[in-house]
Amino acid sequence: MSMLKLIGVLLDYPSDELWEHREELVDASRSDVLSSTRSQQLTTFVENLLDSDPLQAQDNWLALFDRGRSMSLLLFEHIHGESRDRGQAMVDLIETYRKNGFSLSAKELPDYLPLLLEYLSRQPLEEARDWLHHVSHIVGLLAARAAERQTPYALLFELLVEFSEGSLDLAAFRKRAQQEPRDDTPEAMDKLWEEEAVRFGPDAPDEGCGPAGHTPKPAHQSSEMPS
Repeated sequence: MSMLKLIGVLLDYPSDELWEHREELVDASRSDVLSSTRSQQLTTFVENLLDSDPLQAQDNWLALFDRGRSMSLLLFEHIHGESRDRGQAMVDLIETYRKNGFSLSAKELPDYLPLLLEYLSRQPLEEARDWLHHVSHIVGLLAARAAERQTPYALLFELLVEFSEGSLDLAAFRKRAQQEPRDDTPEAMDKLWEEEAVRFGPDAPDEGCGPAGHTPKPAHQSSEMPS
């Protein structure tokens, strides 16, 4: 399993199936493309995750990635928000996938980061680096926000930025993250629902009436584990 595939699997919602592949995941974490320090950190992340109770790990994932928008794993959420440009970007990305023989199910959103990492794990190294370089400002900010929330998932985002650029200026991202209000608190979530409450009649919004990016279940539960 390549490093990008592994990170995608680890970033995805931790379904029960993950615990069935412990040995494979631990072996993959001992990657020779990482420094010895980073490889050990990744191995520790995998072991700690799989040593935890699956229900607790799933609750932790939902608390981090499914509350608010700042930690969304949908990349276009951070680029286009709810603008109409997001729809066209989705169409273009799906077409890119199809041209390269990468098919999606009807329920999969193409900009979901674990899905993109699965796609990039099948592409030539330099092409994968170039793709990640173009979204490194988003991934770097996700790394900083995760670090501010003291979650071990910060490591996975840091590894992605380092893979694309060779280094990570986390200090600049952390400074911005420290200045941002949290959007995952009960108060922030209540305010979001109030602002985007359903409205009928001529004042109804043109686009979706619920908080964007909010799904009761993750958009793409982890892909198959390759042998």
